[in-house]
Amino acid sequence: MNGAEIQSIKDLAKARKAVILAHNYQPPDIQDLADLCGDSLELSRKAAQTDAEVIVFCGVHFMAETASILSPEKTVLLPRMDAGCLMSDMITAEALQMKIAALPPMPVVTYVNSTADVKALSTICCTSANVIQVVNSLAADEMLLTPDRNLAMYAASRTRKKIHIWEGCCPTHERLTSEDVRKARAEHPQAVFIAHPECRPEVLAIADVIASTSGMLRHAAQSKQKEFIIGTEQGLLYPLGKANPDKRFYPASPKMICKNMKKIQPADVLRCLQTMTGEVKVPEEIRVPAFKAVEKMIQLKI
Repeated sequence: MNGAEIQSIKDLAKARKAVILAHNYQPPDIQDLADLCGDSLELSRKAAQTDAEVIVFCGVHFMAETASILSPEKTVLLPRMDAGCLMSDMITAEALQMKIAALPPMPVVTYVNSTADVKALSTICCTSANVIQVVNSLAADEMLLTPDRNLAMYAASRTRKKIHIWEGCCPTHERLTSEDVRKARAEHPQAVFIAHPECRPEVLAIADVIASTSGMLRHAAQSKQKEFIIGTEQGLLYPLGKANPDKRFYPASPKMICKNMKKIQPADVLRCLQTMTGEVKVPEEIRVPAFKAVEKMIQLKI
């Protein structure tokens, strides 16, 4: 997309009173034209604090839903309605209801990487950055953590609580093996390996640092190290490199690419703003209980 087309996007966004959000895994040209970049919940919270009337969310469907949950008065647009999340598809409200009925009474902790109707059935939400603190904040000694089994096992290994695991995962992070990490380390022996909590337990066991996407950005900025192997979707290498031009970042594996995160192109953003199509609106009967689960986490201030 040329400079004139990018200017058209910016002019349209201004005319529509729109804020453009881009997740850290989006293509570089999408991150460059966005007003705000970051992880999904961080972006939704920041967008809620703006006076924008329209939110254009360059991410995947559940992220746009979360923006709608936090900003019901704003119009939320997803430039590609087919940009989904395979992990969020691994749990449905109906299946969760059945699981809750089959277990003794206990809290349900749900990762924000989930659909609104699943959040609505949950006690509290969590992020990859605060999952341990959320688990420990609950009085119960036993709970269900959905939908990512790797995140649940990570939390279980760092708390005395009993955590029931939902058999879902992020296929992109699941692809990374300990053998991939050993190969990357052999190629970059001076590099620090940072892994996302969505990775397999055997990968986390050999990580130098475990962090969310925002945590990776913070760690890289604060570290005196100059080389890093990044164990998450490869889109994060772009903002890491921009923020730290004197440092080097290597993908832990070339397999760590999420096709859904690469679907949105500048032309989609332009069309979305021109036609105001691709609206994502969470119905109030789902939004209100989902908001309570998200807000309960936010109130912990962790």
